[in-house]
Amino acid sequence: MSQPVLLVEKSAGVASVTLNRPEAMNALSRELRQALTHGFRELAQDAAVRVVILTGAGRAFCAGLDLKELGSRDSQPLGAFTDADMMAAIRGFPGPVIGAVNGFAITGGFELALACDLLIASHEARFADTHARVGILPGWGLSQKLPRLIGIGRAKELAFTGNFIGAEQALAWGLVNRVVAPAELLGSCRQLAADMLSCDPASLRGYKQLIDAGFATTFAAGLRLEARASREHAKAITPEIVATRRGAVQERGRRQTGG
Repeated sequence: MSQPVLLVEKSAGVASVTLNRPEAMNALSRELRQALTHGFRELAQDAAVRVVILTGAGRAFCAGLDLKELGSRDSQPLGAFTDADMMAAIRGFPGPVIGAVNGFAITGGFELALACDLLIASHEARFADTHARVGILPGWGLSQKLPRLIGIGRAKELAFTGNFIGAEQALAWGLVNRVVAPAELLGSCRQLAADMLSCDPASLRGYKQLIDAGFATTFAAGLRLEARASREHAKAITPEIVATRRGAVQERGRRQTGG
């Protein structure tokens, strides 16, 4: 019996989503893309799941679109593989999505990583944008998000050469949040998820939405968005709520700082 191409495990508010085509470096076949779309849509409807960790099985995070499938005689035209619904489903998950980049993240797999809210990389992670080498243009946001993350010159270097960068270079450029040993990757992501789960659920969802909306516009427009969102959110906050949360925040601060 064949294994499912996508594994989803839920535990204590966290869903671990694993691309499960290790023999193909988790290349995005039609079946896997559909599974990701449906999987994230279902997770978005599950109130018990507040954080998602996305990773890959084997030595790759994701090698991008399945070029072998694309090159087959019965393949659909390339234009049919835009899969805006898949990326929208991932980006539309209301809580944080942590990308656990365990190995190669190439082209479409690079774009899949960028759909996450933050990235934790194994020392074995490698990133490359080979769109120009394959002879296609990105359609899942790489050309727009990557320059905003690491600077336009660095993004153009990756786009125009197809060269790989390692985990440490990705960290230095601000592409990933941190780099850890392979054996520590999922544990580090779960600890981050636990920290996120300790936040107020509604505020966490609202903060993600606010950051993403502001990121997509100008600084001035983003400030206006923040002001409106803050006013609306404050209407539901009572002095009692503030007093209760203040004690919890102070206690956590003492534990983290040793104070």
